[in-house]
Amino acid sequence: MSSTPGPAHARPPLHAVQVLGSGSGGSGAHVRSLTGGLVAHGLRVTVCGPQIAEARYAFTEGGAAFSPLVPGGNALAVGGIRAASAGADVVHAHGLRSGMLAALALRGRSTPLVVTWHTRVRAHGARTHVVRLMERQAARAAAVVLGASPDLVDQARLRGARDARLAPVALPAPRTVPDEDECVRLKARAELGATGRPLVMTVGRLEPGQGHGPLLDAARAWREMDPEPLLVVAGEGAERPRLQRRIEDEELPVLLLGRRGDVPELLAAADVVVMPSRWEARSLLAQEALYAGVPLVATAVGGVPDLLGEAAELVPYGDAAALAQAVQRLLGDPVRCAQLVEAGHRLTASWPTEADTVAHVLSVYDELVRA
Repeated sequence: MSSTPGPAHARPPLHAVQVLGSGSGGSGAHVRSLTGGLVAHGLRVTVCGPQIAEARYAFTEGGAAFSPLVPGGNALAVGGIRAASAGADVVHAHGLRSGMLAALALRGRSTPLVVTWHTRVRAHGARTHVVRLMERQAARAAAVVLGASPDLVDQARLRGARDARLAPVALPAPRTVPDEDECVRLKARAELGATGRPLVMTVGRLEPGQGHGPLLDAARAWREMDPEPLLVVAGEGAERPRLQRRIEDEELPVLLLGRRGDVPELLAAADVVVMPSRWEARSLLAQEALYAGVPLVATAVGGVPDLLGEAAELVPYGDAAALAQAVQRLLGDPVRCAQLVEAGHRLTASWPTEADTVAHVLSVYDELVRA
């Protein structure tokens, strides 16, 4: 009989379940990037979320399995998450509602839960109490809460998180080919009707708190400029009918584009990008604007000053006059625009990469699984 030992049994790959809502606000792009990186490091990944998230971000093309959540309320979602996470080594939920649902799904199990807070949920009246309870439940159930900005980390600690850490969400740096980019830029401007006039752009959900009211006030002031700038707004939401009526009633130089799949190309075509939001953590739009090399005017809210530093013109939220004047100054000052673009290039070079983000998340998973 041979005394040669048999082959060692390799440990099965770590199984991480990512729980996602609709994927808006940059969380879907983050999970898509994270999924690809985790799979490349040998993990088995299951993304659990609504079918629309898979349609938008194609997680399965990145090597993940996809477990759809059936529409129909929290109870069905909890059951779906519980089934998808059976036997998982770690569950990672993205967003407040996903964190709460994952916490309910994991009751009675020892599976560690990580929750990433990408943004703050705004609420008014009686709903404020409900949101606070959701935050408390998600924060206290998580082994680790990752916040996309320092104020989100502070919020998680305030709600009782045992361990809350800063974990900036990285975006993939765009591929740039100058000659091709210039052709795309000119084509996009022509299609938008911005030939021979300045093009100002913003991207975001058409919902309360996104600052579209002050932005339209600013656009009204730009009508005095010659040539008159065109403001284009990419995004969809419940506020669209009200905004469209105001644009028509006041004859504002504003075009609502709806949801677009070519946002990076549109941003690169703009002369100035505007972010008028009431609050942002690590703003997806701000990052994309700096990567595109376009001057940015943004509200000095949430994590925006820490994110942008001196690489953008910052104005108070809701101050339409300050917003209008900042854009007007940039459109008339190519030297200042070039300074902002150069500062943006230096800043983006210092931001965490996708690889850095994946490595950080892997270290958290490894810490929890070993514990």
